Amino acid sequence: MTVDPQHYRRAMGRFASGVTVATTFAGRHDHAMTANSLTSVSLEPVLLVLSVEQDARWHDAVLESGVWGISVLARSARATAEWLATPGRPLHGQLDRIPHHRGAVTGVALLDGALTALECRTHAVHAAGDHSLVVGEVVAVHTPEETEPALVHFRGRYTELP
Repeated sequence: MTVDPQHYRRAMGRFASGVTVATTFAGRHDHAMTANSLTSVSLEPVLLVLSVEQDARWHDAVLESGVWGISVLARSARATAEWLATPGRPLHGQLDRIPHHRGAVTGVALLDGALTALECRTHAVHAAGDHSLVVGEVVAVHTPEETEPALVHFRGRYTELP
């Protein structure tokens, strides 16, 4: 029995997920992408995994860099999520109009106003079909005191979660 990939995609769209921006720095440029395939893996050591399409620019950049950041987005960051999910957007200056700062441990861009931000060092990379599972050791966690509702992705659209 063969599963139709588009049917599978629609089915998985019914799984609500948080929305993040993954960032890294390679080749003298910031690289960023919207991602909703983030999963906590382990507490000893502290690990998480991000599924990344192998054809994405971010994929090659993170393999080169070895460090990366995750910014969990609030509902007010919907335009940012949409921009960084746009295929073919320019590499140069893609974060110019997005308020961000540098992580103290890795130096990667972390988005201002994120619900939480994580800095990671690549622990392992595993091929998984047309994606790679990039496992990161979390080396820093940043959580602001005040937050707004979370941005979530459900049925192919952005919405919010209180």
